[in-house]
Amino acid sequence: MSSLVNKLLCENVKNLKPYESARRLFAAGSGETQQTWLNANESPFTNPYNMDDGRFNRYPDCQPSGVINAYAAYSGVTAQNTLVSRGADEGIELLIRAFCTPGEDAVLICPPTYGMYAISAETCDVKVEKAPLKADFSLDVENICTFKDKVKLVFICSPNNPTGTSVPPDQLQAVIEHFSDSALVVVDEAYIEFNWQCTWANKLNQYPNLVILRTLSKAFALAGIRCGFTLAAPEVIQALLKVIAPYPIPEPVAQVARQALESKGISKMLQQVGDLNKQRNTLKEQLASISSVELVGDDKANFILFRCAQKNELMQYLVDNHILIRDQSKQVNLQNCLRITVGTADQNQQLMDLIFSFFKQQESAQ
Repeated sequence: MSSLVNKLLCENVKNLKPYESARRLFAAGSGETQQTWLNANESPFTNPYNMDDGRFNRYPDCQPSGVINAYAAYSGVTAQNTLVSRGADEGIELLIRAFCTPGEDAVLICPPTYGMYAISAETCDVKVEKAPLKADFSLDVENICTFKDKVKLVFICSPNNPTGTSVPPDQLQAVIEHFSDSALVVVDEAYIEFNWQCTWANKLNQYPNLVILRTLSKAFALAGIRCGFTLAAPEVIQALLKVIAPYPIPEPVAQVARQALESKGISKMLQQVGDLNKQRNTLKEQLASISSVELVGDDKANFILFRCAQKNELMQYLVDNHILIRDQSKQVNLQNCLRITVGTADQNQQLMDLIFSFFKQQESAQ
């Protein structure tokens, strides 16, 4: 680091470690077509969209009404409850910037969970408090409640990444009500289409301190366009509009999002989610048949978490054979854990053939 950069860099950023996204760990380059990507919880499907370039010379709307109205209708809320952003990641950052004073306030996370809650807070010089999940990956509600009046935001991922677990309604209700006059409870529903009956979008009018994060990246197979949503009380949405960028959603993104949220697009999404759920169940059965593998967490999303003592060797074996999955062992209580994104039937079979081959080689070497 140059002396000038070191002199000017914010103190809270100097020791900050960037989020290790799937593409930072394994860059998508000229050899991407040779890889099978099962490490970022992306959909394996691609869907066609039409593009109209007639407005590309104009700045886009900050909150395109066609996108807002379509997503509000899909979610069963009003347009006043809805904000669109550059992925749910921007929604996380907007909440922290709008409601947390740098150097003074704190947020609460429940690890193991999605890493961007902490990264976004630390980038903004906001303290990160932690209430780890219990051994069975359920919320430690009693511990969470001790942070009343100590945090401004409580982040809860349900279904949770990377454990695949959903929070029982009574636990989530207890947390939301406990913080009703002191903090916003942010429920990240990035994977909710895989467990739709557990959504809390229909509770927004009942709980003014409830905020929901959503995305088109997972079930809608649109990770590449970076389009997410925040659902909340109108007062919260208006606060976020104070800190959002002037033109957060490019016109091409808005066009694709509108098409994805039409009845035809939603039907296609539901069909693909159903296929992924079937493929996930097949993967689970195959993994469970391996004595060296322990399934971990639950299956309420488009991925599977498992533990094996040979996780380093298995990871390297898969990388050498051009299949990429995700190492989650650095997270609390996830020692020796790997996460598999559910792919197509062919991709999953290719993966399992290699995993079976790996453990067969391990047995032969003993």
